[in-house]
Amino acid sequence: MGAGVIQSDGGGGGRRRRRRARQMSEINVTPFVDVMLVLLIIFMVAAPLQTVGVPVELPKTAAPSLPTEREEPLAVTLTADGVTMIQTTEVSDEEIIPRLQSILAERTTDKVFLRADGAIPYARVVTVMGALNAAGITNIGLVTDTGGPKLDGR
Repeated sequence: MGAGVIQSDGGGGGRRRRRRARQMSEINVTPFVDVMLVLLIIFMVAAPLQTVGVPVELPKTAAPSLPTEREEPLAVTLTADGVTMIQTTEVSDEEIIPRLQSILAERTTDKVFLRADGAIPYARVVTVMGALNAAGITNIGLVTDTGGPKLDGR
């Protein structure tokens, strides 16, 4: 038994015919996944930057900003047209105290930020601060914008 060489039957001088490559029937999803991951990262970075609340023209101050906290702060907003809002919900003056008490019963902190438009009378701000005190809130922060005048004249 010996090994033999097999010769091809088709003459033609050893020229082989190439088969046509079949077209791919699948879609390459790698670029699509790359784009989706980039969009996901962009939205994750941009989402915390969105401001929640009612637009008001805050008074200016030279004080530095406070550090951020883990829990979203409770904000009471006084607009220029006299509307009082808790977060983004409009409330009447009679509803402020019971609403705040029910909201604060579910929260871990009793801190409330008072956002008052700079154009409203100071007496209105003091009235709402009195309502906050009557609701048992003693930790009240007044929200301002930076860039206002300094009191030392510099």
